[in-house]
Amino acid sequence: MCKGLAALPQTCFERAKEIKTKLGVLLQKPENAIDLIITYPEKTEKKPEKFQKPTPEEAAQWRESLDHVLNNSYGLAAFHDFLLSEFSEENIEFWMACEDFKKTKNPVKMATKAKKIYEDFIQSDGPREINIDYFTKDMTLRNLVDLTPGTFDLAQKRIYALMANDSFGRFLQSDYYLELLVK
Repeated sequence: MCKGLAALPQTCFERAKEIKTKLGVLLQKPENAIDLIITYPEKTEKKPEKFQKPTPEEAAQWRESLDHVLNNSYGLAAFHDFLLSEFSEENIEFWMACEDFKKTKNPVKMATKAKKIYEDFIQSDGPREINIDYFTKDMTLRNLVDLTPGTFDLAQKRIYALMANDSFGRFLQSDYYLELLVK
């Protein structure tokens, strides 16, 4: 017969409680709008990056892949503006947030960024919720228990594929891109 929880080793029981607590915090719905406010430390003001407009030849190389666009600061800004015009900027903003998250080494900053990414992009009815399937959302939530630089990799790959297969083709036909090909 089943002996219940008493049959589990103490370490398993403690680990299960720890996971339940961590997931419980993420799944809580705020009772009022004040709970949505997250305070972040003040950042020192950065000067805006100066983007160098690519030559028509450089811009023509962007046709090869979305990576070429994303690895160029001007291309990234142009693609972001294009997605903004299509009301799908949450995709590129999620992708950029994930790239920033991967570079984070400090565990406290990593936890803060993970929470922000989850609440903004992954959580149902988040302010900039991305369009991912249930499996991806569930796996990402599970990855939040033990944070690593790859916590959001699956979701980021899904969004990258969505942008590469959908938005990128329209971007290459848009004025945002075609104007760069003219000398």
